[in-house]
Amino acid sequence: MTAKKHIVVLGAGVIGLSTAVHLLETKRDVYDVTIIADALPSDDRKSGLAHYASLWAGAQHVSFASLEDTLQQQLDRATFKRMWEMSDPSTATSSLFMRLKQTEYYRSVPSDVAQGKAALDFMPDFRYLKEEELADKGAKAGLEFTTVTIDVPTYLAYLLARALALGGRLLRARVMHISQVYSGAFTPTRPVDAVIVCTGLGARSLGGVEDLTVFPIRGQTVLIKAPWVDWGVTLSGSGKHKPGEELLEPPVYVIPRASGEVIIGGAMEPDDYFPLPRAGTTKSILERALKLAPQLVQTPNPTLSDLEALILEEGCGFRPGRRDGIRLEAGKWEDKVVVYNYGHAGQGYQSSWGSAEEAVRLLDAAFA
Repeated sequence: MTAKKHIVVLGAGVIGLSTAVHLLETKRDVYDVTIIADALPSDDRKSGLAHYASLWAGAQHVSFASLEDTLQQQLDRATFKRMWEMSDPSTATSSLFMRLKQTEYYRSVPSDVAQGKAALDFMPDFRYLKEEELADKGAKAGLEFTTVTIDVPTYLAYLLARALALGGRLLRARVMHISQVYSGAFTPTRPVDAVIVCTGLGARSLGGVEDLTVFPIRGQTVLIKAPWVDWGVTLSGSGKHKPGEELLEPPVYVIPRASGEVIIGGAMEPDDYFPLPRAGTTKSILERALKLAPQLVQTPNPTLSDLEALILEEGCGFRPGRRDGIRLEAGKWEDKVVVYNYGHAGQGYQSSWGSAEEAVRLLDAAFA
């Protein structure tokens, strides 16, 4: 029997954990898997973990893919398929998700929507909003469909537990250079055959990778308790959004979770490393959310104070942006195989399983 190859997955965000789980679910007879990360789902959020973006996500499945970006469409559709299956009420994982009606309002009309070819038209119950449904939202176009939201803390914990139950190993460590992994500094009794880099923003500083096109897109959210909210809504930002370019107006979104908690956002601030919530941004988020969705509060004519009374937590995270988009490719570090799977910006959850599948395909091809 051929000995199994030892694969190290660097990073325990949603991309790293999904990749490790997919490896173990589909290739356990070929690969042993070790996850190495310096931040884990069990870490105390109050300790300041802005770089661990997955812990601060909403999260929901709403694809941002353009008609031209066929790779992003592929990743997002594969992920939705998996999440839709996992959220089926008959499954043990259904409590990690919430199926709901999602409404997307656009301040400016995306090109795919303008052409009547919305990239989201594969979603269940998809429809274009009528003009009269847009008037009081400050929107020029809109879509409605059914999707899932993810209860982030429990979902990340589930992914890690799933990886370990399938035979994966976990090591908490801060890796300074990829050579440390290959040299056996963390696994001295088990040589490493390949590394899958899922370090998000950390790819910028990780020795041997040092991808300077990676940059933070600072986000800020407010977590409230509002179990009556069973719908999701987003009003897009305004201004053309390019990597590294701040929107003229940030998006507004409401993302309920199965737990009864609701994430309200947001902010998109490129190249901003301030790791704590800003009071002014919190106030702006609440004001914009209340204007978009006054039904967040169960009282007539709700005020900002009414919404503030529901606050559980304020959060801040650095989305791992990359000026050239997601990096999904295989290469070599000296004579060793390395697969790169990072740069997902604010699209980590909605492209996680698709990215994991592609990373494993690249790994297999590199050893073929």
